Amino acid sequence: MNSDKALGALEKSRVIKQASVIAIGGNLLLACAKILIGFFAGSMAVVADGIDSSVDVLIGIMQLLVSAIIARPADEGHPWGHGKAETVATVVLSFILFYAGASLVFRSAGLIIRGETVETPQIPALIVTVISIAGKLLLSLNQYVLGKKADSEMLKANAANMASDVVTSAGVLVGVGLSTLLNTGIIDSVAAGLVGLWVIKTSIGIFWETNSELMDGGVGRAEYKTLFEAVHAVPGAGNPHRARIRAVAGLLDIDLDIEVDGKLTVCQAHEIASKVETEVRGRLENVYDIMVHIEPAGDAGNEENEGFGLTEHNL
Repeated sequence: MNSDKALGALEKSRVIKQASVIAIGGNLLLACAKILIGFFAGSMAVVADGIDSSVDVLIGIMQLLVSAIIARPADEGHPWGHGKAETVATVVLSFILFYAGASLVFRSAGLIIRGETVETPQIPALIVTVISIAGKLLLSLNQYVLGKKADSEMLKANAANMASDVVTSAGVLVGVGLSTLLNTGIIDSVAAGLVGLWVIKTSIGIFWETNSELMDGGVGRAEYKTLFEAVHAVPGAGNPHRARIRAVAGLLDIDLDIEVDGKLTVCQAHEIASKVETEVRGRLENVYDIMVHIEPAGDAGNEENEGFGLTEHNL
């Protein structure tokens, strides 16, 4: 890893650490307040919301661990660096959220089906929920801004998670308010179940997006189109094919075959490949590495080239 990439990894690690400390501190305060007040005020929905915030504390701790891992330079065992740790952590995050959401749904459904008597929530449950909504809005904004700064999908996913927490807390507020107004606890249980369903939906969305990167995807047609345009902008480079772009923790790893005049010297062909690399880096942001393979013009139809990567005809 060159010095620029090393500095970039260190800066990203620093920003993720900063975001993690803020997330841990903020969610810890909210979780303790909601669980304690929800318990004494008789609101299972508020307690459930507090448990959701407790999960966010675990997520923040996980982010701290990841920030230390991705700061490590490439080594013999990890020649592409340690950026995938962030992707794996994001997948783990989605599973934690799914488990938390499913637990809330089953717990609430059990109370409703069994017809157990649930006490009516008291006013403090409403107050702490309002405070939670304001706190989650601030935390979500903070995670999103720092996620953009570090180009961290993990932080952006956590920002989306906290934004969804605002919606769930709003749902809790409605549920607790109706329960208090109508003097019945069953609405509180329904609200807790709906909170769980929303958390499940969020977890599935995060997993779906991250799974693409784990499968060495994570980019769309626009990136490939830009890549091919970059090749055509370099005199002497032609027929870009076997193009493969994969996302690695917000960075792009690119493999590409091009054709050049077969009568060129090795040095001349290498110079064209270097110009292609420079052109690609000028058009695509966050490029981690580019591997340009040179072939003599007219050689792209051999069996080696079949079934791998994309060509312009695939777009």
